[in-house]
Amino acid sequence: MRRYILGGTLLALVAVLVRVAHGQPGLSWWYACAWGLFPAALWLARALPGRHAGVWVVAGGIAVSATGLAAPPSTSTDSYRYAWDGRVQAAGFSPYDHAPADPALAALRDPWLFPGNGATLINRPAVHTIYPPLAEVYFLLVHGASPDGARHKGLQVAGALLSVAVLLALRRRWGDRAAACWAWCPAVPVEAVNNAHVDVLGVLLVVLAFSVARGRGALLGAAVAVKLLPVLALPGALAGVLRGGIDRRRITAILVPAALVVVLAYLPYVLGSRASVLGYLFGYLQEEGYEDPGARGRYGVLRLLVPDAWAPVAVALVMAAVVAYVLWRGDPERPWEGALLVAGSLMLLLTPGYSWYALLVVALAAMAARPEWLGVAAAGAVAYLGGPATAAYALAAGLVVLTACERRRRRTPAEAVPSLPSAG
Repeated sequence: MRRYILGGTLLALVAVLVRVAHGQPGLSWWYACAWGLFPAALWLARALPGRHAGVWVVAGGIAVSATGLAAPPSTSTDSYRYAWDGRVQAAGFSPYDHAPADPALAALRDPWLFPGNGATLINRPAVHTIYPPLAEVYFLLVHGASPDGARHKGLQVAGALLSVAVLLALRRRWGDRAAACWAWCPAVPVEAVNNAHVDVLGVLLVVLAFSVARGRGALLGAAVAVKLLPVLALPGALAGVLRGGIDRRRITAILVPAALVVVLAYLPYVLGSRASVLGYLFGYLQEEGYEDPGARGRYGVLRLLVPDAWAPVAVALVMAAVVAYVLWRGDPERPWEGALLVAGSLMLLLTPGYSWYALLVVALAAMAARPEWLGVAAAGAVAYLGGPATAAYALAAGLVVLTACERRRRRTPAEAVPSLPSAG
């Protein structure tokens, strides 16, 4: 009976996510419904026998990811920039040299991205690209592999394949429980597939990095060269490195390959570009309000506790303490837990308005069996869809703190994720 109820719940989740992909009126309510079905599915799956769990997780995950293919991007225009950057590189131009509105690239415009009368689907058309080099390589590869007229679909299909690859990597190393937390999470089909955010490639590289002992630093460096946010996983990779003295060998084994991969990834673009390969990065940070504590809801939770002007300093101090804790007290055998603490804490402190940033937190929460951190992704969705962002992030922070206190009270390594049999 439980299997039938689980099947019905997953079918309902798929149906709701299709409505989300189509951007129907009441989008936020449909998305909220998906987030309600997600924990219900995890709870129902907790007692499935091993021979059934893997089938449900993988098949359900593929079905959930596929919902993102049902319609064009519903809540983000970033994939249009991805498509443009791939097209620009295929034509022999550096994406860092010209903004989409530059007349020098007028010959590359078409009615899809530039429908006429000066309009374009590309966001921030007057500024240079912000994306790191391996993201640009990815855009070029997807462009080359996509048939003529594919438009956004090639990027969405690539996002779906990467999402399933994350699912399989999680299942192989951490079991069905972790795979379900990623595969059935509504943020995955919405942000990684429908909106086709390149963050999912960085997430896959982080998951692979924590799946191996050798090559971890290089894989983390590659993740950083896709999207800068995975740099937050580096302290986790160095968990416990200061315990009982400085472990210089492990520091070198992680940081040197990571830095080398980042440098080598940037080098061809540095040599082939006239403009800065940092593109619009600093302008973006200013635009998003990280320099102005009172702008756009940034530092929302902290601003409930301290004056606005103190918020940036408070973030720096808290994050320094969190990183120091991970380096001294973190478990080197479970580095993903330290990475989750660092990445999740920064999301709660900065309260970003873009929900796809939390895809990394979703994967790390799955690895660490800490589902309370999934509230960060839900809060990001609330913020992006125009809901009460500060309240949502405050609730997410409260859930994390209360769960940590409860675990400490019990003084046992209790796992809050519904228990699914391991993959093997």
